[in-house]
Amino acid sequence: MPIYEFRCSKCGEKFEDLVCAGTETATCPKCGAGEAKRLFSAFGVKSGDSFSSGSSGCSSCSKTSCTSCKS
Repeated sequence: MPIYEFRCSKCGEKFEDLVCAGTETATCPKCGAGEAKRLFSAFGVKSGDSFSSGSSGCSSCSKTSCTSCKS
């Protein structure tokens, strides 16, 4: 089963969930609403000794500095 990113339509929480392929909604772990919609997510590709994530930030945001991430 793939891991998808979701954003809750009720509280705005962004989270990842392991769900069946094709699942478009999930239950928010913060507020419990079943209104979280699947997001389009960039993915990383490893080729030889190099790695490209498709974005300049970390996987959970679009910032260029990881000081804003929730690690």
